[in-house]
Amino acid sequence: MSKTATLNLRVDPDVKERAENVLSRLGVPMSTAINVYLTQISLTGSIPFRIALPEAPDELNADLMSPEQLYSELMKGVEDAEKGRLKVSEDVLNQFYKGSDE
Repeated sequence: MSKTATLNLRVDPDVKERAENVLSRLGVPMSTAINVYLTQISLTGSIPFRIALPEAPDELNADLMSPEQLYSELMKGVEDAEKGRLKVSEDVLNQFYKGSDE
């Protein structure tokens, strides 16, 4: 069995750069991260993480909005801010993690 094999992959340059930044901060070379990923696939017989569509409703998914719809939703947020209809982010996150609808 050979000690190494070569993979030639085409990936989105932005995705690659962001991944390299994270891996660099972790002190993990890209080749090691790919090897870990492939090892997990071979050990589990599956992709080692959940692959799913976003859980947000389509009407809240900015990727599915037209530029006009996105602009309209953003302007609603600006209007709320201008009228003082705001919530403290810490309170919102605490409520989210508690699962409360208060």
